[in-house]
Formats: sequence, structure tokens, C-alpha cells
Amino acid sequence: MSGPANPGPRVFIVDDHGLFRAGVKTEIGDRVDVIGEADDVQPAIAAIGALLPDVVLLDVHLPGGGGQDVVRSVKADHPEIKFLALSASDAPEDVIAAIRAGARGYVTKTISTTELVAAIRRIADGDAVFSPMLAGFVLDAFSTLPPDTVSEERPSFDPELDQLTAREREVLRLIARGYTYKEIARELFISVKTVEHHVSSVLRKLQLSTRHQLTRWATERRLA
Repeated sequence: MSGPANPGPRVFIVDDHGLFRAGVKTEIGDRVDVIGEADDVQPAIAAIGALLPDVVLLDVHLPGGGGQDVVRSVKADHPEIKFLALSASDAPEDVIAAIRAGARGYVTKTISTTELVAAIRRIADGDAVFSPMLAGFVLDAFSTLPPDTVSEERPSFDPELDQLTAREREVLRLIARGYTYKEIARELFISVKTVEHHVSSVLRKLQLSTRHQLTRWATERRLA
């Protein structure tokens, strides 16, 4: 017998421990809409791109790499999806890596169910959320980082480059480095067909006609 539709944010859980995922779903499932789960980087990227949740709960340590890889890859194509790191680690380097990749918050697994649901709702509304013990050093870390390390997407002041999406820029950089379409697809966890689509879009926007011209354009701007 089904109940009324869940009014909460649509949530996707990424964690390599099945029992933990099951526990989180049981604890928060009646207050948010848990629409899917994954246990590693590549399955997470594929499923999140297909389901388009509002908020992704993400462990920072996964068998196939860091959780920041999931954040960067998904946000390149779906910048509207928000990420909340939920991890056993409170190491500064893990927190900073997750936030720099694009996560909106970071809480530890000692958080209570009520606090976690509140954090998810705040992230869905566009707020940033950190466990109290982490907030101070996060602010300190970002206030002391050199300007060129705070963001890889600084304003370029190049009208042609600015019209490209973040994903198109990634593809362009890899082309400038001499990557084949197949290598780009493997690097970015996307299909060769999707790479071809991005290249066609870049060529159209830059009014170029060949990959050779594109490589030269990118090299002149030192994008490699």
C-alpha cells in the first residue's frame, strides 16, 4: 500500500558500504525522496546523470577514486545538482578537496538523522552546510589560498572562450593535449558519441571547421 508522494528533495546516495546506504535510506526515507544509490565513481556519475536528483549525499573515499571526481564530472554537465559530502573523515585535505570540486557542504557520519535531513534541505535550497567542527578551518583555508588555486574556472575575459560550457572547455583542453576522442571519453567518463557532440558544439561556437584548427586555437590560448 503506497502512501502520499514524498514532498522532500530528491536525494541520491553514493557510498561503497551497502549497510551504510541502507541505514541512511531507512533513517531519512520518510522525510526526503531517496531516488537511487551507487557504490563507486563511474556508476554514480552515470546514474546521477540519468536520474538528476536535487541533492547527492557523497562519501569522499570510493574504491574507484575520490568523491570529488564524481562532483566535478556531474557538475560539468549538470551544474544545478548539489552535493553534500557525508564522510567518516574530518581530515582537512578531504574537506578542501570536496569543496574545491564543487560540493556545497561537508558533514561527518556522526551527524544525527534530524541534522542530516535539515542539512539536505538547506543544500537543496542553495545554502552551504558544514559540521560545526569543520566550518572554521574551511573558512581559514579558503581565505589563505593563493588566488590561482581557489578555482580552476576563473573569469577568462575571452568572449570566445566564455561562451563554452565547463564540459566543452574540458574536452577542448584534452584535444589541445593530443588526446583521441576515445581517450577523452575514458578520461571524462562519457561516451565517444558525447565527445563528438561536444566537439561539434565547440567548432560551431568558435566558427571553426576542423580539429586541426581547434587544436591550434586552443594552443594559442595556452589551454593545454
